[in-house]
Amino acid sequence: MKTVALIVAGGRGVRFGGDIPKQFRNILDRPLLSWTILQFEKAEKVDDIVVVVPEDFLLYTNEKVINPFQFKKVSQVVVGGASRSESVMCGLKILPPATAYIAIHDGARPLVYHKDIDRVIAMAHRERAAILARPIADTVKRVESDYVLSTLDRTKLYLAETPQVFRYDLIMTAYNKLSSGATVTDDACFVEQQGYKIRTVIPERINIKVTTEDDLILAKHLLKEAYEAGH
Repeated sequence: MKTVALIVAGGRGVRFGGDIPKQFRNILDRPLLSWTILQFEKAEKVDDIVVVVPEDFLLYTNEKVINPFQFKKVSQVVVGGASRSESVMCGLKILPPATAYIAIHDGARPLVYHKDIDRVIAMAHRERAAILARPIADTVKRVESDYVLSTLDRTKLYLAETPQVFRYDLIMTAYNKLSSGATVTDDACFVEQQGYKIRTVIPERINIKVTTEDDLILAKHLLKEAYEAGH
């Protein structure tokens, strides 16, 4: 079953600030995005990798992110859209007909563990759809106008991560049925709205998304530890 990883790095990182989008900022002498790609390169169940980036960083991605590190699984680098969902669709549309499963991942999650990638893909092969998701540890309050309305049952609450893996026809159908202007926060939402069940897989290791300078500092520290440990 051919599984393609679609790494979405088409954002501008408005919340992050700076002239260079966060996915191209250097960590330990290589762009953050290249660390992300590396883990999918290591994953045994990933056959090909497609990377989605902003149009004006297309050449930069090839010259600075991919070519210096000789990634063998990267088959295409494509231009994304104005939103994350549009960027995902740009990637989905160019995939070959032989694609059976698609693993969609945030380019700004460089700490994803390659064995977690393989685990969630294996689960999707059995269940048609699976995502990395982590049980929350903190108490969660529902708040409105700065006042607590209720306390939620945290035993039923998980933090969704990526990759999120789907049968190719399943995610394409979900995207094609997406209403114009609809707002969702991840790809699993599209599939949920079509009434499909999605299996969760708890990751073994930390898998933060870099959105702030503090995240970048933490990611640098954790990547250094992982690199020195041979992971």
